[in-house]
Amino acid sequence: MRVKQVKLYDSNPVILGALSGSDIRVTVMVQNQLLVSISTNQSIADEWIQSQILPFYPKTKIRYVLVGNEILSSSDRNTQLSLVPSMYRIQKSLAKFGLLRKVRVTTSLAMDVLQASYPPSNGTFRADISTQIIKPMLKFLNRAKSFVFIDVYPYFAWASDPVNINLDYALLSANNIKVTDPVTGLTYTNILDQMIDAVYFAMKRMGYPKLRIFIAETGWPNGGDIDQTGANVNNAAIYNRNVIKKFTTVPAIGTPAKPGVVIQAVLFALYNENMKTGQGSERHFGVLYPNGSSIYGLDFSGKMYARNQLKM
Repeated sequence: MRVKQVKLYDSNPVILGALSGSDIRVTVMVQNQLLVSISTNQSIADEWIQSQILPFYPKTKIRYVLVGNEILSSSDRNTQLSLVPSMYRIQKSLAKFGLLRKVRVTTSLAMDVLQASYPPSNGTFRADISTQIIKPMLKFLNRAKSFVFIDVYPYFAWASDPVNINLDYALLSANNIKVTDPVTGLTYTNILDQMIDAVYFAMKRMGYPKLRIFIAETGWPNGGDIDQTGANVNNAAIYNRNVIKKFTTVPAIGTPAKPGVVIQAVLFALYNENMKTGQGSERHFGVLYPNGSSIYGLDFSGKMYARNQLKM
């Protein structure tokens, strides 16, 4: 499939073993329920690195450790407050075992960490987390030279307001729709760029304008409930192909606020998840069926889409 990197939601030893010897870069995750204990106990952090990373590195190219998944979307304040201390402890453990310069520490955030996101220049972190959690987290990431991992889903933005958000604009397929930020004058041709730039502006407000973004999740559902009309194979194929083309184009496109900046991105998800709860769309973000067959064709290298672009 020409996949260059994968993100796991744990540190599954079977999967890490299967990836051994490949050129695929791997992101692993400290699961949410461990953060409170790790935040107050360095030995637990050491044990996690010792058992979950060291047996596989460097044969498995582990590049990032995510400390929790969308922790700041949780209503559990204790877990929220454990996030940054846990990041420091995991980094200290990596240093102890000689991996500090080889494996970066970060966490993944959902777009709901923003209190305001439109226009993008108005991007602002939520008041309940900005001072106590976000600012020290950004300070940590800046010092560690790590990335801000953010989950960005134009599908959910469109599905919440399909009357006012054009479907092609959400799919990165609009040819004649432009939205101008009245403050900066920057012009947007898709909602994905708007969402990314809202995070950039929010970080700039906190004093960290140069931190880099890594798109930890993005995608479009290939199916859903009967009333989820935009969740279908055609739209999923269009969106994911456009995303691959955008982030593999050389030289890098970036965004209106950060033109030319290289942004790494991971598509969610490899498989449809038939046991996941929630709306039907939640079970249909995969690019493969559970038996491994393709739902629709994707070229993760982006070369196919670059050639098609040149022929047009």
